[in-house]
Amino acid sequence: MWTQAERSPEAQALYAAAEADRAANPDRYRLDVDAVTAAAFAKGGLSEADDGDWRAGLEIYLASAREEGRLNALGVRSIAGTASGRLQARRGMARALEAAPERQARTVDRPVFILGGWRTGTTLLQRLMSALPGLRGLFPAELSAPWRFAGLDPAAREALIDAGEAAHRRLHLLNPAMASIHPSGGRLEEECVLAMGADFRNWGFTSTLRCPAYARWLATQDFVGSYRRYRDVLRLLDDGSGRRWLLKAPAHTAELASLLTVFPDACLVHLHRDVVQTVTSGASLFAVFRSTYSDAVDARDVGRYQLDATAAWFDRAMAARDARPEARIVDVAFTDLAADPAGVARKLCAACDVDWTEASEAAAAARLAELNRQHGVHRYAPEDFGLDPDEVLERFAVYRGRFGLR
Repeated sequence: MWTQAERSPEAQALYAAAEADRAANPDRYRLDVDAVTAAAFAKGGLSEADDGDWRAGLEIYLASAREEGRLNALGVRSIAGTASGRLQARRGMARALEAAPERQARTVDRPVFILGGWRTGTTLLQRLMSALPGLRGLFPAELSAPWRFAGLDPAAREALIDAGEAAHRRLHLLNPAMASIHPSGGRLEEECVLAMGADFRNWGFTSTLRCPAYARWLATQDFVGSYRRYRDVLRLLDDGSGRRWLLKAPAHTAELASLLTVFPDACLVHLHRDVVQTVTSGASLFAVFRSTYSDAVDARDVGRYQLDATAAWFDRAMAARDARPEARIVDVAFTDLAADPAGVARKLCAACDVDWTEASEAAAAARLAELNRQHGVHRYAPEDFGLDPDEVLERFAVYRGRFGLR
């Protein structure tokens, strides 16, 4: 059975300091709407035109974290910071677009979205293809605070990206295992979910937090507004280079219908992997992620959540695809990607009308060499998370039959 890794002395000191602070200053660790909004709006609130569609989600997110998250003190601070940060992002985006209203008219031309279940190769493919001349991915700092990049000259933009590196170093100090499972850094392209959730509709929140009530609420929500806000993020970050956006998040799999409503000309790359591997590796990822902010991660609980959530996501994705037969979707097998990443990238460029040149070939080779140096070894087994492979296979029988998986 999976167990949390032992923390280093340096990490233990940080956790102990946070717990001591919580004992001495409990009011700093309140996960409620009043406390979060006070922190978020200390330097000015939202505009009078704000539609307030964030409030219900914020209340449910905080209540779920408080009552179900099993959080340590650093976890409480992280959730409070995430919530406050998303409200600040909402305000920052609104002000940036008010200052440059012409950006709202910019076209987001045929973005390429990579999606699929957790651990299906989305990160590898995104980071590989982001190196190609005609495509552009996004770094964590750009996704987290896009309004700060609007109108910056290249030197200022580079400095702002580098300034975000400290957060990744701290995260790897708290939980070194994360670097092997999902390497992160200021100059490694990241997931769209970092820029989403200003309305508190964000499946990405469920990866680092045990929050079943919030997840149930998310499953009932319309994400069209969320994707419209994300479109504004892309408009704000447009550098005029003409490169197409290369974007990714497993969470898009659950919301294909909304994504296609807002980005009808998108080219979608849908990755597929052996479902036992997908669910098990995803459970391992979530267990490690959550262990940063909780001292009580239950491996069986994570495994059951991952099985149920992945099945629901895949069912939603198949229904959305059936409802939009005109959508431009390219299916890619994980085995093909693992065997020949550059070859898959070449074929996807052809399918998505992106030029492939000698420069593309060289860029792909250089990026692959770089990525191979960054990745560690990730070991996991179904029994580590109380998963029965036969049950997993049966649960995904329709999906497996549709996409030719075992």
